[in-house]
Order: sequence, then structure tokens, then C-alpha cells
Amino acid sequence: MHAPSPYHSLPPDGAQPRYRWALHRYACFCAGSVLFLICIGGLVTSNEAGMSVPDWPNTYGYNMFFFPWQDWVGGIFYEHSHRLVAFGVSTLATILAIALCFQERIWLRWMGGVVPLFFLLEATLGGLRVVLSKDQLGIFHGCLAQLLFVALSLIALFTSRWWIEARPSTVPRQWPGRVLAICALIFCQLMLGATMRHQHAGLSINDFPLAYGQVWPKTDPASLEQYNAERLSRNENATTPLAIDLQMAHRFGAVAIALAILAASAAIWLTPGSAPILRRWTAVWVGLVLLQIALGAFTIWTNKAADIATSHVAIGALTFVLGALLTGISWRLQSRLELAKKGVA
Repeated sequence: MHAPSPYHSLPPDGAQPRYRWALHRYACFCAGSVLFLICIGGLVTSNEAGMSVPDWPNTYGYNMFFFPWQDWVGGIFYEHSHRLVAFGVSTLATILAIALCFQERIWLRWMGGVVPLFFLLEATLGGLRVVLSKDQLGIFHGCLAQLLFVALSLIALFTSRWWIEARPSTVPRQWPGRVLAICALIFCQLMLGATMRHQHAGLSINDFPLAYGQVWPKTDPASLEQYNAERLSRNENATTPLAIDLQMAHRFGAVAIALAILAASAAIWLTPGSAPILRRWTAVWVGLVLLQIALGAFTIWTNKAADIATSHVAIGALTFVLGALLTGISWRLQSRLELAKKGVA
């Protein structure tokens, strides 16, 4: 029997873990429920419904579970629905944490146990954003939701049959680190998007692909006065240099991410014998980032239509999560290959 290899880059599993199909499918359901919650949150912001309910944790003085259904109107419908769905999703995550206590991998038990604590933090941030009426807290609230989506998606991957029974396969040596760096870039892009949405700067530039007819718009006082005169004539709010710069940084970030994903995908497809699972999912990754760019353009062209803007948020979350899953998959394959070379697996 071989001793554990010091080159094994994953946490040790101890005894070979047993695949539990019900646990894996439930983890997938929990991850999907977080995506649904992100979409509901996107609708809240897209419909400017964030302060439709001014108190928390109650709803207009009612216990939120007993708020009269006939009063679910306008922005209240989106905001109150978001609260109820958030409670349901956090309950699902808590049940998952309990279920993970009965499987073999200690590190996965800890990972499952931490998730409900972050849901508690997420709920607190959402409540404080209402009570304190601070848009800045909404930015952190949105970004933490993305990280929770990643965490539950990774748990779904770690409990899958594929993860437990993965066989060694070729992965370019630097590829996992490259994909992880792309994930960090996507997260920064999501933070920029959340900042624009919560500071109401999402349409600070109302044309695309140019910006006020330029590649990079001027923000000197004279140019700004001209932009705002045109905006006010169309009953739009005035913009600021900071809002314009945020929008432009978001646009160029999208281009940088698309090029990085295309390069990473090309590296996999051009590597002889690379894992088919990586080839398939990098192709999906390319499709997602191109769809995301298209939705960003339509968000501008449709004057920030709520369904388009929310779809833009959802596809951004999926692009981020798929990058995280590809990082985990490639790490697992590379680790298995290292162990096989050393005769451990």
C-alpha cells in the first residue's frame, strides 16, 4: 500500500469516498436555487424595487411569512419575494451542511458547514442595506451571492461520481492557474457591474459600441455639460465622470475576459490528448461569454429592460461559476496524473 504523496495537490480524502447520488443531486438543486435567488435579486435592482419594503426583517410591520398576499403589488412583489426565496435557499443550504456531516471527507464537511454562516452574513447585509438605506451594502450583498453560488456549485462537483472516480488525463501544466486568474478577473467585472447597478450608473452611456460617439468619451466639464443636456432632453438622469469611467471599465473588462477565455479554450483544444470534459466545457464557456457581451449590448439598446438586464446578471454568474468548476476539474485531473506517475493512483 502506497503512502500519501506529498505532491498530491488536493486535500487528502482518506478512505475512498462513496458516491451518494441523492447527496450529489441535492447539492446540484441547492446550487440551482442560488442562481434562481440571484435572478430574483437582479429583478429587484432592475425594477428599482430595492427599498419598496422599508423595514426588516418584518414587511410593513408584518412577520414576513404572514404578509397579506393581496398587498404583493409593484416593487413590493419583487422585494418581498426575494426575502422569502432567500430564506428558503438558506434553509436548503443548512440541510445540505447537515447531510455533508455524514460523508467521509473532513474538508468537505467543513466547507458545507461554513456555507450557512455566509448565508447568515448575506441576509444581514441585505437587511442592513434596507435599514441603513446604503446602496454600498447592496454591492457587497450582490458579490457575496456570487461567491455562494460558486461554493455550492463546487460542493456539487465534489460530491459527483465524476470527481470520485476521475481518471488521469492530460492538462496543460499552467492551465488551472490561468483559469483561476480568469475567474478573479470575472469576479472583478461582477463587482464593477454591481457597483454600477447599485449606484444607478448602468446607463451612464446610452450608446454602444461607441460611447457618446467616441471610443473613450471625454469627461471634461464642457463635454459633460453637452452629454447631460442631451440626456435631460430625453428625460434621463444626469451622469458624472465617475459613472462614465465605471461604464467604460466594465466594457473593456468584458473584452479582456472574452480574449482570456478564448485563449484558455484554444490552449485546451490545441493540446494533444487533452481531457474531453475540458474541451466540451471550455466551448460552453466561450458561448457564455459571447452571450454575456450580447446581453450587455441589448441592456443598453433596450434602455435597461428589466428582463434583459437580469439575464445579463444571470449569465455573468454562470460564466463565473463555470470558470470555477473548470479550475476544479483541471486541478483534479492534473492531481490524478501526478499520482499515477508516482504509482500512488
